[in-house]
Amino acid sequence: MPSLTIAFPVFDPIAISLGPIAIRWYALAYIGGIVLGWIYARALVKREQLWGGPAPITLVQLDDFILWVTIGIIVGGRTGYVLFYNPAFFVQHPAEIFQLWNGGMSFHGGFLGCVAAVMLFARKNGISILSLGDITTAVGPIGLFLGRLANFINSELWGRTADASVPWAMVFPNGGPLPRHPSQLYEAGLEGILLFAILALMIRMGALKRPGLILGSFIAIYAFARIASEFFREPDPQLGFLWGGLTMGMLLSVPMIIVGAILVVTAWRRETREPLQKSIQGRP
Repeated sequence: MPSLTIAFPVFDPIAISLGPIAIRWYALAYIGGIVLGWIYARALVKREQLWGGPAPITLVQLDDFILWVTIGIIVGGRTGYVLFYNPAFFVQHPAEIFQLWNGGMSFHGGFLGCVAAVMLFARKNGISILSLGDITTAVGPIGLFLGRLANFINSELWGRTADASVPWAMVFPNGGPLPRHPSQLYEAGLEGILLFAILALMIRMGALKRPGLILGSFIAIYAFARIASEFFREPDPQLGFLWGGLTMGMLLSVPMIIVGAILVVTAWRRETREPLQKSIQGRP
């Protein structure tokens, strides 16, 4: 064991306890991600200069959409975990599919749930699917960051064993006696902070004027970040390593790179939205 191994700061997984009611950090991460994402999305919608005119969604519609996307995240995330990561267990214990308090959510499933929510809400309200997808994914890194911090607090989804060249390795309470990479923090940095910064810079440079550009960039960049993180993350024990040392997280991320690249190229070839005032002045 390396002499500079950092002791894991043990946290109580329950953030707030009121009698029989216990609110866990993981639940607060979801709530915080949705609330902060909603606030940031409202700020984006209000800034017409970012869109080249009025935003394609009103604030009232955005407020209504929050319920849809919340349901999409929860239902999709749980369904993805059941199907991708532990189908054999849930076939034998179907009642536990609905026991969300026991943990078990999948980003890829949650993302597909968000896609379904975006498509259904956009069609119902006559909104551009791509633009609504841009708003949704622009705020997505906020939830990813908080979620990975919650994984760290819960001492779950820890990394692979590390050697003496990694002085920040940690011995997790339920990860055995060997020091491991704090891969949850790696993912919080890559999928949360870095991805948010890249998308925010793109938005500042006018990316929202090309519907689908932020959406495609989020999908592709997240996939690369997730694949990179998987090299340090311990695979789920019920799955282990798959073909050629790949993990389920890697395999599920590969199609995202392809889809993201297609959306980016298509959006880049599309004409940008011109500011409303300029288009009016240019009329004969």
